[in-house]
Formats: sequence, structure tokens, C-alpha cells
Amino acid sequence: LQTILSCSRTLRYQRRVREQEKNRLKYSMESRKRAVQVFGRKKTATAVAHIKAGKGLLKINGRPLSVLKPEMLRVKIEEPIRLLGKARFAEVDIRVRVNGGGKTAQIYAIRQAIS
Repeated sequence: LQTILSCSRTLRYQRRVREQEKNRLKYSMESRKRAVQVFGRKKTATAVAHIKAGKGLLKINGRPLSVLKPEMLRVKIEEPIRLLGKARFAEVDIRVRVNGGGKTAQIYAIRQAIS
């Protein structure tokens, strides 16, 4: 009788562990769906944007957009944001890594990645 009870406890324990594992995997899959990685290219410049739920941050190579120089080209990066409205971007964080090419090509690559 004790053997039967211990087997049923073991089976219940195994079933509970499987359900917990399934729930953990489901949760991790849902969290992965909330982030997107996109890229933009112009000549030899490549920009990779990581977009995820957040507070509306926009950083380029770890720096805020407001410190980006030159000022005239900063407007080019802001165009997709202004076109769709800042309200759409208020709930997402955008972190962009850009390398290669010149300043202007990098700006246009960032712009393409964001849009």
C-alpha cells in the first residue's frame, strides 16, 4: 500500500513539475515577443535597432538623441517619429547601434532602422 501511495505522489510531483516548466516556457516566449530587432543600411553604414516596451527612450550608441550632432541631421532621425506621432513611441524604448560609413550615411541608416 505504501508503494502505491509513494508512486502516486511521485506521479503528482512529476506532473506539477511539467506544468511549471510549461508555464515558465510560455512566459519566456511571451517576453521574447515583446522585443524586436531591426536594421537599416545606407552605403556601408549599418544601424541595428532594438525595440522593446519601455518609457519612450531613444538612444543611439548609448547616448540620447538630444546630444547627436549635427543638428540638421538630427531632424532626419526624428522624421519617422514625427510622422507617426510621438504618442506611438511613448511606450517603447529604442536603442540603436550604428557603425561604418560616414556621419550622413549613419544618420540615414538609423532613420531606416527606426521606420
